[in-house]
Amino acid sequence: MDAQGRGRADDVDPADQWVLNPRTGEYELRLSPSAPESSVPGPRASGPRASGRRTTAPGREVPPQRRRRAEPEAPVPGRRGRRPEKKKSRGKRVLLWTGGSMAFVVLVAGVGGYVYLKHLEGNVSTTDVGTAGSSSFKKDEAFNILIIGTDKRTGEGNEGYGDKGSAGHADTNILLHVAEDRSNATALSIPRDLIVDIPDCETTLEDGTKKVIPGTSGVRFNQSLGDFGRDAGCTMRTVAETTGIKPDHFMMADFNAVKTLTTAVDGVDVCVENAVDDPKSHLQLPAGESTVEGEQALAFVRTRHAFGNEGDLDRIKVQQQFLGSLMRKMSSSDTLTSPTKLVKLAEAATKALTVDKAIGKVGTLKDIALELKKVPTKNITFTTVPVLDNPAEKVKATVVVNEAKGPQVFDMIKNDISFTEVEQKKKKEKAAVAARLKGEKSEPGEVRVRVMNGGAPAGSAQQELAYLQTQAGVSKSENAGNAPAEIAKTTLEYAPDQADQARALAEILGLSGAAMKPGESVTNAQGLPAMTLTLGKDFKGAGVKLDGSVKKPDLDTESTADQKLCAS
Repeated sequence: MDAQGRGRADDVDPADQWVLNPRTGEYELRLSPSAPESSVPGPRASGPRASGRRTTAPGREVPPQRRRRAEPEAPVPGRRGRRPEKKKSRGKRVLLWTGGSMAFVVLVAGVGGYVYLKHLEGNVSTTDVGTAGSSSFKKDEAFNILIIGTDKRTGEGNEGYGDKGSAGHADTNILLHVAEDRSNATALSIPRDLIVDIPDCETTLEDGTKKVIPGTSGVRFNQSLGDFGRDAGCTMRTVAETTGIKPDHFMMADFNAVKTLTTAVDGVDVCVENAVDDPKSHLQLPAGESTVEGEQALAFVRTRHAFGNEGDLDRIKVQQQFLGSLMRKMSSSDTLTSPTKLVKLAEAATKALTVDKAIGKVGTLKDIALELKKVPTKNITFTTVPVLDNPAEKVKATVVVNEAKGPQVFDMIKNDISFTEVEQKKKKEKAAVAARLKGEKSEPGEVRVRVMNGGAPAGSAQQELAYLQTQAGVSKSENAGNAPAEIAKTTLEYAPDQADQARALAEILGLSGAAMKPGESVTNAQGLPAMTLTLGKDFKGAGVKLDGSVKKPDLDTESTADQKLCAS
């Protein structure tokens, strides 16, 4: 903390401040009722402490903190006593903390008490990114958060990292997609040396005026931040330009975040196949498992010379393994049931973060964290933008998107398709297949359907219509043009009284039950109710049957947050 009246993190005594709220059944961090109305817990008193009492306001004293005893004490009215050991499992459930995002993202989801929350909110820095992101966070939708780790050298001990005097470039970049049903998430790493086109971007200056920074073609991705005054909004626009995926929000931190967050959780477990002694990063680790925190943790995620071919792509793999380990540590019972660690995490995380204004309030950050908490770690996939060496270079230093693989990866994220097998979702899909495909089927001549193109090659709707009318006997069909938006999988929407028609058309086209969407009928050109067949990107051609699935692309890298891997 600084010395400008914001207080010190250790002035909060978590053991005294966590109180059970009888209305919600949840533990909340609250200040003493006699505490002054300030934005943070007040500074420690000097005189009264020496006599074993502490003062909260002139002429008012509160009893000294009780020492822990072997036998539990009855709680003093208005204060929380020690939580009985048998309640520990309940404590884990009711604490509203989660660390379920990335290494640079520990959000305030478990710290109660309005005054303290406002104090934490004062720690967070915000940036106005305008139309580059969403204007608000919505709990019932899929969302994309761009997580940026900059190489800006701030704070004591960071002289050995980054470019001296740099405004901070986009050194580490992860596009985190969280599925609408919260069953899965994808963390897509974007190499800093990826060659991209940076579009024109509008930035907001300190005086509130707007400035448009011209775009640049054929440059490294990391230049989307820092160069010419580009802010995180420019980086968000570059991601959208490169992948077709629009980030809704961003979260950014510099080197200090790794130090403070790993220290707050008493270190993160890492593993290396071979002993490491890197004189450039000063990283020294024995072969096997180790626990790193602070400076050593930063050296681990920053080193490029200890692993693989000493390039940035191998460093990305190591960072992904580190992030998975940090996520497991933050969501462990050891962290979740420790008020002291939760306070340290809340302080470290909020002081480390810069976010867009739409999520700049701690309440919103808490909402995001609680949504992330719903995603099982085994269904959080870490992968990297598929790339190739830049063919324009003789000495290979940068990479370009692999056009044979990249578009499919981007489309899966954009269309909210999981890279992992989601068991619950699969079971529901099997049940849906059994229920929707079984039953009576109409004759083809009785099937009434409108065909739309929702991502298939141009002309596909007309080609499929011709097949249905001339070869499949579906004469009551028509071309309805392009769909409002592109989709990955072909779908058939129908009203309840059209189920027999839907089953008949599904059999003709080879649609799965998952592709059949009970909904509403639409009036066709003759004014009669009709089903809607929307051809997705999985459309294989007129008359070619579909299996309703999207084949998983061959990823360059892939791991999940629950895996314990060793860097090599």
